Amino acid sequence: MRIAALVKQIPAFESMRLGPDGRLVRDGLALEMNAYCRRAVAAAVTLAAEHADSTVTIITLGPDTADDVLREAIAWGLAHDITEIDGVHVCDSAFAGSDTLATARAVHAAIDRLGPFDVVLCGRNSVDADTGQVGPQVAELLGVPFVGAARTLHVDGDGVVEARCELDDGHLDVRTHLPAVISCAERLCDPSKVDPAGRAAVDAARIRRLSPADLGPGPWGAAGSPTWVGASRAVSVTRDRIVDPTATLEAQVATAVVRLRARGALTAQERHSSNTLRAMVHSTHDSGLGVAVVCEPGRPGPTAELLTAATHIAAPSEPVVALVPTRGAVPTAALGRAGADRVVVFDGIDSEDDTAAALARWVGAERPAVVLAPSTTWGREVAARVAARIGAGLTGDAVELERHDGALIAWKSAFGGSLVVAIHAHSSVQLATVRPGVFVAGERADTAPAVDVVTVHPLERMQVLARVHDDDVDDLARADVVIAVGRGVAPDDLEGLEPLRVHLGARFAATRKVTDAGWMPRARQLGITGRSIAPRLLVSIGAHGKFNHSVGFRNATTVLAINPDPDAPIFDQADIGIVAPWQSAVPLLLDALAAP
Repeated sequence: MRIAALVKQIPAFESMRLGPDGRLVRDGLALEMNAYCRRAVAAAVTLAAEHADSTVTIITLGPDTADDVLREAIAWGLAHDITEIDGVHVCDSAFAGSDTLATARAVHAAIDRLGPFDVVLCGRNSVDADTGQVGPQVAELLGVPFVGAARTLHVDGDGVVEARCELDDGHLDVRTHLPAVISCAERLCDPSKVDPAGRAAVDAARIRRLSPADLGPGPWGAAGSPTWVGASRAVSVTRDRIVDPTATLEAQVATAVVRLRARGALTAQERHSSNTLRAMVHSTHDSGLGVAVVCEPGRPGPTAELLTAATHIAAPSEPVVALVPTRGAVPTAALGRAGADRVVVFDGIDSEDDTAAALARWVGAERPAVVLAPSTTWGREVAARVAARIGAGLTGDAVELERHDGALIAWKSAFGGSLVVAIHAHSSVQLATVRPGVFVAGERADTAPAVDVVTVHPLERMQVLARVHDDDVDDLARADVVIAVGRGVAPDDLEGLEPLRVHLGARFAATRKVTDAGWMPRARQLGITGRSIAPRLLVSIGAHGKFNHSVGFRNATTVLAINPDPDAPIFDQADIGIVAPWQSAVPLLLDALAAP
């Protein structure tokens, strides 16, 4: 079996700092292999061990320093008795400025030159940009199935792949055949990690370089990228860090309640999306079909939000079109009330693979100016494949949208929320996936949108065995108050937090260790490899507060932390702290909150 694994070098989050201009300072920045790519390497080595006479090729695109992640991956393979392992470094200044599609095209060209490969493994997404687009775009360019966010993976001797894939709020069981591109979830396997000495010991002869001349005429890098990065804004979060471990518990609780009230953290406020607070610049440009919204099956909340967003950015003469993949009934009246002027139903859809193919044909033929999709596991895969098929610019996980003279500007969060950057597109069709919860769904008078039905003939490359939902992915995105628990709160103890949760009208969230233990669904995980939220109040209980977790709530308006360890990092990420066991603090806090 010929196996390829794609890896990426990214900045270590703990070492990041911003300059006076709000841009990331790269000089002297510590670099490391992307966390999800570590799973791809480990999975590639495991797969090679399970299939005799296998070879492993590690591929990266990046500057000279990216040589280090190739060395680490090769060292991991050698340490696990995989001797037929090498690295390929796609490296040249001509590749600078590559967006995800330009990256996918370069990787595809490298695979085409080096292959064929039976399987290409990659990380679920990169934690610096959090797009999750390169994997499905490479699959689209290769013309093979894509298995996304595999949590379990089995490949038999006949090339039959069976996987359980993580969804935002559940899982998907699929079966397909090689060749395929498979992205690896965090929980698929332990990460590959090799110390500097082990990396340095790798023979340089195991790594070869590919230049633009090796890959073909291109264009490459910025010249081949349909999107480009414009302005950026630093997201500055300053916490009050009011904590006094020498005070009595009663005094700490009293101070906390006074501070919470003074900050308005206990007062419900009407929620607005950031875009409704911005002056939107509408264009008089008429593209004919205007703004299209990809509607994820079973997600009426994000669909309504996206249709509302579409009405904000559409010019007066531009219709809003809802694109609905389905095998069942379509709530056309609800889509009309949310903003759809026209509904296109794609009948016969079962898999993400079929959805992407059908939408790519429609978008490629009709050429709407803007296409919006939800920034969910489903939406990211579908939008990425559509963008690759038609060569369009795609911004992943947008948190703000603007339109100037017909051109979409999509702002997205980067580097753990430290920056918000504006992404522009050169392409005539501009795509963006939008984070659920950043728009508030609107409603207009009953409208009967025009309805067209497109019959879809499935590709039959992917067999969906089961689709299971175990939570509501939209719950945390819309929550005004969130209680985030760590391992200091055992599952049997959650009942003890229920009175506080009810009083605050809160939703529960958790650290990765809690969801790994199965105490809460994965949709509740906050952090770099989980969710990012911005509630009015976040109450952290029993969590140590490591960076990987705390970035998930850096945009919370107020943070209250309860932990018995006065040196716990969580207090550096909080406005108010109570140093005590939560079992003692919470009853007192509840009494103080209930007092007039």
